[in-house]
Amino acid sequence: QLQLVESGGGLVQPGGSLKLSCAASGFILDYYTIGWFRQAPGKEREGVSCMSRGGTTSYADSVKGRFTISRDNAKNTVYLQMNSLKPEDTAVYICAAGVFGCSNVDYKYWGQGTQVTVSS
Repeated sequence: QLQLVESGGGLVQPGGSLKLSCAASGFILDYYTIGWFRQAPGKEREGVSCMSRGGTTSYADSVKGRFTISRDNAKNTVYLQMNSLKPEDTAVYICAAGVFGCSNVDYKYWGQGTQVTVSS
């Protein structure tokens, strides 16, 4: 069964940190471009970060300098380290795996998402 499973979400205070994980089963993540997305209530889904097979990364302006995407091929897992979290970061975070580079990626697999809530 081919699937992506996110974990690591939760409730955190403003200024805090969380590290999200996206574990793949049934396929090798290293062969794919990986993206992190988020969707807040009443808002459209937005791209947060992307990492190509070659390791090139990109970030939305709203998270640059605060979020870091990485991958551990031995664990077949991609991570999103989120620091200095703000209430506006509250959303369901979803990972996806696709082909081609971050500028023209065609996503093939999607996870179900993990909730991140930033609130005092």
